[in-house]
Amino acid sequence: MNILLIGSGGREHALAWALGASALCDRLFVAPGNPGTDQIARNVDLDAADHAAVVAFCRAEAIGLVVVGPEAPLVAGLADDLAAAGIKCFGPGKFAAQLEGSKGFTKDICATYAIPTAAYGRFHSRDEALSYLDAHGAPIVIKADGLAAGKGVTVAMDMATARAAVEEIFSGKFGGAECVIEEFLEGEEASFFVLTDGRNALALATAQDHKRAGDGDTGPNTGGMGAYSPAPCMTPALCDEALEKIVKPTIRALQDMGHPYVGVLYAGLILTGEGPKLIEYNCRFGDPECQVLMMRLKDDLVTLLLACCDGTLDRVSARWLDDVALSVVMCARGYPGEALKGTEIRGLEGAAAMEGVEIFHAGTAARHGMIVANGGRVLNVTARGKTVKEARDRAYAAVDRIDWPEGFCRRDIGWRAIARENQE
Repeated sequence: MNILLIGSGGREHALAWALGASALCDRLFVAPGNPGTDQIARNVDLDAADHAAVVAFCRAEAIGLVVVGPEAPLVAGLADDLAAAGIKCFGPGKFAAQLEGSKGFTKDICATYAIPTAAYGRFHSRDEALSYLDAHGAPIVIKADGLAAGKGVTVAMDMATARAAVEEIFSGKFGGAECVIEEFLEGEEASFFVLTDGRNALALATAQDHKRAGDGDTGPNTGGMGAYSPAPCMTPALCDEALEKIVKPTIRALQDMGHPYVGVLYAGLILTGEGPKLIEYNCRFGDPECQVLMMRLKDDLVTLLLACCDGTLDRVSARWLDDVALSVVMCARGYPGEALKGTEIRGLEGAAAMEGVEIFHAGTAARHGMIVANGGRVLNVTARGKTVKEARDRAYAAVDRIDWPEGFCRRDIGWRAIARENQE
C-alpha cells in the first residue's frame, strides 16, 4: 500500500518512522515533510490547503491511505474531500474536527452529555466576557475559541492577567472573536489517547507533557517542551473512568449528530478530587506526545489506522513496550516568541547513534549540506529506558552531543514522574 502523510513537524517524523516500518507500507510520501522524513520517505511539495491537488496526487500515485498529522487540514475539511473522492483518510471530517477547532463546540457537547469538565461561559462580546470575569474573579482560565497552535490558553492567577487575555483574544490575535472562560481546576494534567472508528473505541497509551517554556513549569505556554509516556498518574482505573465518562460519550455525541468521528481523540485531562475532567480535545496526535507513543508502540501502526477507516477497530488491539519513552524538545532562541532561524545544527548523527535514542526533526531545513533551524520547536530528542530516569538520562546525554549554541531546552523533563520513582 502507498501511504501519504500530511505534515512537516516532529509528530509527522515520528509517524513516518512508525508507518515506514509497517510491512503493509510499500511507498511512503510526506507532504511537505522535513529533512528527517526525507531519510525514510519521499518528501513531496504538496500544499495540504489545496484539496484538489492532494486528491490528484493520491490518484496519480495510487495512494491507499492518507494520514493527516496536524489539525488545520482536518478543521478545513481535507478528510471530507478525500472521502468524497473515494480515498481513505485517517482523521475526522470538518464537523467532527470542531472538537479541536472550537472550544465552545466541545464545551457545549460536555454540557449536553454530562461529560465532566470545568464550568464555563462562552462569549462573542468583549464586554460580556469582561463582565463574567468581574463576577467570577481569579484564578480563572481564558481560551481563544479557534485554533491557536497551543498558545491560545491563559491560566490567569490574577485579574490583570485575565483581562489582558480577553483583550488579546478580541483584538483578533488568534484569528477569531470568541472566547471561552472556564473555572480554574486544581490537579495534575495528563494526556489520554483513544482511536475510534466512529463507533468503537480503543484506548492507547497515556502521556504527560510540559507546556511552560522554563524549568519548574515557569514562563509562557508553548506548544510543548517535552513529554514522557506512560503517565504514572493515570492508573488503569482512571483510564477506564476517562474512557467511559469522557471519551465514549463524546463519540456517541458525534454519532448522534450524524458525523461519526474517525481518527485519534486526544483528551487533555486534569485529575481532580472528583475524578478526571476534560480540559480540551485535540483531533490529532499530540506533539511531542506522539513521539513518545510511537517509541513504545509494539503493534503495526498501519493496521490500527486502517481499522479506524474500515470500521473494524473492535477486531484489533494495541500493545505497548514496558519501557518508558521521554522526549526533550530543543528550541531556537527566542521561542515561543520570534525564533532565530537559519542557525546550523551539528552533531546529530552522533547523538542519534546512541542506544535507545531517536531524533525526530520538527522545525529544520537542509541548506547547502547543513541542517539548520527553521522554526521555534526544532528537534525532538527522544529516548527509551526501563525507568523515567533512565530515559531522561539517555535523552539529555544525546542533547549534550548536539552542537547548537543558538538552541535551548528545558533540563527537567519528566520531573514529576522521577519524583514518584524516587518515592517508590
